[in-house]
Amino acid sequence: MAKKSVATFAAKSGAKSMVKCIRMEKSPKTGAYVFVEQLMESGQEKDFFNKK
Repeated sequence: MAKKSVATFAAKSGAKSMVKCIRMEKSPKTGAYVFVEQLMESGQEKDFFNKK
């Protein structure tokens, strides 16, 4: 299960809007679930969530 955190940051002149994406993954080492967070430009969320 993955969710997209709706966090829009103030765009400076010429800067693109940024979003924070959070994905839950199962750790191969311990078997526990961990959260992977990444700050990226808007429009690249699908690539982040399609990664395994």
